[in-house]
Amino acid sequence: MSEYASTDRTAPASEHRRRGHLSRRAAHWLGTARNLATTVLIATLLTLAVESVARGSIGEAFLFFFEPYRPAWATVALFTLLLLALDALLGRLHMGALVLAPVVLGLAATGLQKSYYLGDPLYPTDFLYSRQILELLPLLVRERIGTAILMALGLLALATLVPIAWIGWRRRGRTILMSDRIVRLAVAVPLVALYASILDYSSFSWTRDRLRISPMMWDQKANYQHNGFTLAFALNVPMAKVAAPKAYSEEAIQAIGRPELQPISMPRERPDIIMVMSESFWDPTRLPGVTLAPDPLAFTREHQSGHIFSPEFGGMTANVEFEALTGFSNAFLPYGSIPYQQYVRNSAPTLASFLASEGYETQAMHPFEGWFWNRAQVYKAFGFEDFRSVENLPAMEKRGTLVSDAALVDQIIARADQAADPLFLFAVTLQSHGPYEPGRYPEESIRVSGAKDDWTRGSIATFSEGMHDADKSFRRLVEWAEQRDRPTVIAYFGDHLPPLGPAYVNTGFLKDNVAPRNGSADEMKRVRETPLVVWSNRKGVAKDVGTVSPSFMPLLVLRQAGIEHPYYTGVLGELHERYSVVDRHILIDPQGKDVRDWSRNEKVDPLISDMRLLQYDVLFGDRFGAKRFFPKRSPVGPLIAGPSGLPFARNPV
Repeated sequence: MSEYASTDRTAPASEHRRRGHLSRRAAHWLGTARNLATTVLIATLLTLAVESVARGSIGEAFLFFFEPYRPAWATVALFTLLLLALDALLGRLHMGALVLAPVVLGLAATGLQKSYYLGDPLYPTDFLYSRQILELLPLLVRERIGTAILMALGLLALATLVPIAWIGWRRRGRTILMSDRIVRLAVAVPLVALYASILDYSSFSWTRDRLRISPMMWDQKANYQHNGFTLAFALNVPMAKVAAPKAYSEEAIQAIGRPELQPISMPRERPDIIMVMSESFWDPTRLPGVTLAPDPLAFTREHQSGHIFSPEFGGMTANVEFEALTGFSNAFLPYGSIPYQQYVRNSAPTLASFLASEGYETQAMHPFEGWFWNRAQVYKAFGFEDFRSVENLPAMEKRGTLVSDAALVDQIIARADQAADPLFLFAVTLQSHGPYEPGRYPEESIRVSGAKDDWTRGSIATFSEGMHDADKSFRRLVEWAEQRDRPTVIAYFGDHLPPLGPAYVNTGFLKDNVAPRNGSADEMKRVRETPLVVWSNRKGVAKDVGTVSPSFMPLLVLRQAGIEHPYYTGVLGELHERYSVVDRHILIDPQGKDVRDWSRNEKVDPLISDMRLLQYDVLFGDRFGAKRFFPKRSPVGPLIAGPSGLPFARNPV
């Protein structure tokens, strides 16, 4: 009897005679070997297809197979095991390919598009903000209509062909006997579990080493390039978990900083503090070979304090926002993580929670949906008393397709003018969100010359017009504050460089559509700097700030306001004297000297290690340092200011 109960009852007589000459055992093993070989072939072709899609090049995919130090065949083995297990579960030979292939090819195609816009590969955590991507899809489609049409046709073809193939295979495919299904599962499941066990990159694995799988978690582009899309994606599954640093303990936390920390000190007249994070706010005159007239950032340039060194490129605004409000760093979190989506569930110390405990009104404002980046919940946890989003803001004028910066500034001014107590207001603009299709604005006031082609010129013109609007809105905010009797501090900065894509390549600013993640201090500043202004109507512009990470924004703002705090001006101030940029790939001191790939060094600066310990303690640990570093002088409420409805507990790790 064959291994399979065949549905073909009309086999030729010669075939029956041939089978009759073989012993049952020989026929059994011959059929098994033939079907296993077919499964391996399917797995090989699927691996090649996935790598071709993810890399955008079939040539690169073949190199992945033929360079001996890469784990291409480990991927083939994994796919083979998954196919065997799926076939056993479905009860039909090779039917598992109809499940596995659409999933992995879909992930690979999604990863290719993400790398086009943001420069990073696809991570498992990206699916936490899939709703955000769907919301922005109309904007993304507008720039790449041809690609969008092809993707839509591909999805339509899959939605049509896969069900047809499924039905046909269920009717005509070879059925696997129950005994053989059990054998398949008994072999495949433990071996798949073995793969899962070697994903823990924090410890050495002899098996992983033999399979040529080399986790490169410090450089995800290299990680995906070497290990291939499938294995690199799998290696990132454990990345969402934040492990406690080895030295973490109550004694280690209490040993951080000077014995006597800087106490909280407030000025006699407490100033309003307004922070505006401007979407993709960047200087387009940095594009080589392109001339813009008039200067789109004329007012900002006159008042500029320095630059923000963004931890992101082209997107991921929430990660920049996290640093600016908390004074903590993404450098100490897993690569690809999104704190707003993954970690912030309970009250956390922020500028808002501190100022609320000192009697400030705290207001967040963003003219988009409140669920986007989970802001509605995060702002509550951060201590904001109120969050105004598109759901509860009045109807606002649009410029192009999005709410204008001018309309948002109107709301900021109105809110500040009605505040009875000192106000802390944090706003995120929307108008200049990418992509930047030519012709977004019917009337353009910025003339662009020197671009190589019409599309590049149009894209740069659209972006530059948005920057000009942002600059005018910032000017209006400053001129309003100059007329106020109440002291007012304004911080205005960009979250990241814009996703200009091909315009970067066509002007020679970048070699690819997105910036590299690693390089020298000068190279990284060129592709990460956004304008920063810290100003007050009593002191004027904070001069010579240099290039700083967003995590130093609390330090800069509170200094300008005349406020002192154990962490925000004490600990952060001490760190700032040593490093002005703390990034996961590079540390840069105030003189511009860099320490590249610092996290891979055996010895890390104790000051950096202390910051990692303290951040873990406050966000995920036992909060041994909460009273010391984040004291709350008010006798009412929890230790760290936050809305009363939220528990005072650890955030999930």
